[in-house]
Amino acid sequence: MSIRVERDKESGVAVVTLDRAHKHNAVDLDMAGRLSAAWRDFRFDDSVRAVVVTGAGEKAFCTGIDRGVDVPQPSSPYSVDDPLIAIGPKANDLWKPVIAAVRGMACGGAFYLLGEAEFIVAAEDAVFFDPHTTYGMVSAYEAIYMAQRMPFGEVARMTLMGTAERVSARRAYETGLVSEVAEPGDELKAAVRCAEVIASYPTEAVQGTVRAVWAAKEGARSQALAQAPNLVALGNLPPERQAALFTARRPEFRTR
Repeated sequence: MSIRVERDKESGVAVVTLDRAHKHNAVDLDMAGRLSAAWRDFRFDDSVRAVVVTGAGEKAFCTGIDRGVDVPQPSSPYSVDDPLIAIGPKANDLWKPVIAAVRGMACGGAFYLLGEAEFIVAAEDAVFFDPHTTYGMVSAYEAIYMAQRMPFGEVARMTLMGTAERVSARRAYETGLVSEVAEPGDELKAAVRCAEVIASYPTEAVQGTVRAVWAAKEGARSQALAQAPNLVALGNLPPERQAALFTARRPEFRTR
């Protein structure tokens, strides 16, 4: 199984764990499908009133799409087949609160998940970065999701610096991406603690508040996301050139 779903009916909290630690919890097609199914299933499960999403192991929350996945693309520049487009809760019409617990690396396609969580709790050793530009790819969806949470300059810097720079948990907290920094190994407990408090409140009021918070930015987000497929189709290098850049990547980076 590429994900684990654990429900605590007493507290009303479910924990979704990305369970491909051997691949830094990179998303393959099986995981993408199971995530989408899990979010949609939670809509009908009244025993689940809040959700925590996390990654297995200590090295990574999620490192985006598994580069071993072959995703054929349409020839038209006006259409993109993106297997990550529906891995988040909001994309699946789930308006129960979702909290992300992050340890280790969170990069690239991880922002499809982080961008649709209500807030993020990060371990002190968590780092955030976006490798797209380094490999000749447009950071469209990722940049748009992060622009809902971080100041413009911080989003621009993270997406444009690619693999050369990583954002520490402390800096992510300072810029608003992260709401709490915990000791490594305690991030899940901290997120579950928040989720248990929220789950104890009347669910109608909680879900209405979630909708209200998202409504504040929904217009701009929807308009921006509508442009993303064309930007990706027009700006991405051919897959073979992306692969060459990935193979030739330099391991050096700085953390700020």
